[in-house]
Amino acid sequence: MFQVGDKIVHPMHGAGVVDSIVQKKVNGVVREYYILKLPVGGMLVMIPTANSEEIGVRPVCRREEADRVLAAIPDIEVDMTQNWNRRYRENMLRLKSGDLLEVARVVKGLMLRDTDRGLSTGERKMLHSAKQILISELVLSENSSYEDIEARINTALA
Repeated sequence: MFQVGDKIVHPMHGAGVVDSIVQKKVNGVVREYYILKLPVGGMLVMIPTANSEEIGVRPVCRREEADRVLAAIPDIEVDMTQNWNRRYRENMLRLKSGDLLEVARVVKGLMLRDTDRGLSTGERKMLHSAKQILISELVLSENSSYEDIEARINTALA
C-alpha cells in the first residue's frame, strides 16, 4: 500500500504524488481511495486502494530507468499497421501496459505518422495523452521541469 507523499503512476493518467488517502461512499459502498495529484494541469485522480494493483498503479521509476528510456527513444523501432482501428487498439494496449518504453513507442510512432501523413482526431488525442503520461513520470523521476523533459524527448525524437 502506498503512503501520502509517494510518487506513483496510473497507466492511463500518468504520474503524480499521493496527496491523501480518503474514505468515500460511492454507489452505497464505502471504500478507501488514493487521491493522486498530477503535476501536469493539477488534476486530481481518485484510485480505489483495494484494486490499485489490478489497475496497474505502480511506483515512479528510478532515475536510472528514466535515463535509460530517454536514451532508448532514438533507437525504438516503430512498426504501425496501416489499419487505423487496429493501430489504435495496439497503441491503447501499449499505454495500458504501464511500461514507459511502450508509452515512448506510442509517442514516437504517432509523431512520425503525424509528420508523414497527419493524424485523425482520435490519434491526436492519444498522442497528447501518451506524451503527458511519459513526461509526467520522467518529470518526477528525474526531478526536472516539464519544459526540460519535453525538450529532451523532442531532441531524442529528432
